[in-house]
Amino acid sequence: NRGTGMWGGSVVKDYSNFVEYVGLCDHNPGRLETGSQMIGANCPTYTDFEQMMREVKPEVLIVTTDDNTHDYFIEKGMEMGADIICEKPMAIDEKKIQTIIDAEKRTGKSCRVTFNYRYSPHRAKMWEILRSGEIGDLTSVDFHWYLDTSHGADYFRRWHRLVEKGGSLWVHKASHHFDLLNWWIQSDPESVYALGDLEFYGKNGPFRADNCRSCPHTKECNFYWDITKDQRLKRLYVDNEKYDGYHRDGCVFRNDVNIYDKMAATIKYKNGVQVAYSLTTYSPYEGYRIAFNGTKGRMDAWIQESNPTSDVNYDEIVIAKNFGKREYIQIPQGSGHGGGDKLLKDQVFIPNTPDLLKQAAGVRDGALACLVGIAARKSISTKETVYIKDLTSIKPQEKKA
Repeated sequence: NRGTGMWGGSVVKDYSNFVEYVGLCDHNPGRLETGSQMIGANCPTYTDFEQMMREVKPEVLIVTTDDNTHDYFIEKGMEMGADIICEKPMAIDEKKIQTIIDAEKRTGKSCRVTFNYRYSPHRAKMWEILRSGEIGDLTSVDFHWYLDTSHGADYFRRWHRLVEKGGSLWVHKASHHFDLLNWWIQSDPESVYALGDLEFYGKNGPFRADNCRSCPHTKECNFYWDITKDQRLKRLYVDNEKYDGYHRDGCVFRNDVNIYDKMAATIKYKNGVQVAYSLTTYSPYEGYRIAFNGTKGRMDAWIQESNPTSDVNYDEIVIAKNFGKREYIQIPQGSGHGGGDKLLKDQVFIPNTPDLLKQAAGVRDGALACLVGIAARKSISTKETVYIKDLTSIKPQEKKA
């Protein structure tokens, strides 16, 4: 879905003066044909990745596959001559991350990780306020993210429910949040101590089936979802299940769910900043609360993304000085991850687009965002603090490289 939309049809529509698609690849032949129609790119299609790379020799490869395969396509794509644009997360464990670090060094090719959250106007404004010194020296951050019973539940329907596929939401989802922290704080994470559990979805549910369409509990279950009412998803997934057996409308209470649905971590940064982070996946609304604590004051925001408590069309940032008045900054809301998707694609595809806020992310950024989540997983299993320096060849720096 991501490959046909964000990195497919919209690119053909808006960036055809800068980009030409020369090949599309998917292991599911039916979805490949459907995706090609949706994207509208007049180019060859392949189910064999290396054959595509040999025959069309692309300058750039866009990777939007299952998370656990990113490292293979990034490494092989680099070895076959392409620079890479990769959806987050870059990879799901430290060995795969090291593979990518080594491939970049060995081949001289680059990998751009598409952290669109950096580009949302209200998050960019927070970055600017932090750089301005308005709240003094940053000392700590409180960051709490809430996924609702629609979007949050969706991760438990899909392949993301398996840690071996998506690295858990510590990596698949929270790498977005950890990247924001790394970018806002402008330092590298040093250590992580975490807690997590599965207490709502999976084996905890009152009903159980393979997927919603085959479920006998559709009238009683609040999570029943009729995928056939969404024509785009029906065409992409339902019509092509016969090729690989993948059910996009999987039951959120399947016994094979093995990821956490509630998570919390304490993260220490190399420059001394401390972060209290949490993620909940079954909230009645979606969004996040964040507070940056500094030596001169505090910056707060409550960003509401679904079921908001008011009808305003702006995101509000509050700056409170230790010995002064409060300032309220209102940022108009945009579409597509808060208005960030277009700004990201402009920078990726339009030559010489400036990067004034240091929003472009490469392999090191992609690695550190994932490594916080990987460290959190390890911390839960060992009940100990995990140090980022022990995971890959990347050594955390006090000031962001």
